[in-house]
Amino acid sequence: MGRISKACPLFPAENIQAALAFYKDQLAFNVVLDMDGYGIVERDGTEIHFWPCEDRNIAENTSAYFRTDDVDRLHADLTKTANEARMSEPTDRDWGMREFYVWDLNGNLLRFGQPLAGAGA
Repeated sequence: MGRISKACPLFPAENIQAALAFYKDQLAFNVVLDMDGYGIVERDGTEIHFWPCEDRNIAENTSAYFRTDDVDRLHADLTKTANEARMSEPTDRDWGMREFYVWDLNGNLLRFGQPLAGAGA
């Protein structure tokens, strides 16, 4: 049986080069592909792909969820670099996760979470 080995969110971006620069400078991703009409960034083995889209409403209704092994540490690390990003504080959620959110310059929502102790998520 075939297995899914990785998921790579695909985000709309009004300007792909600006999106790549934002993720590199603000969120400490590495740019792995910058070509006309497409871009990819990577951090900790996770990729985000970008496609050109001028409709901000699409980006503002797009999100991806990222699991982390230390949500508070990741938040602290991003707080040092993400001075242009809108970012929430880590919060314990009723569904058994501790999460924080980051909105990129296009309005895409990145949700970072870690299961709460004993939550079994």
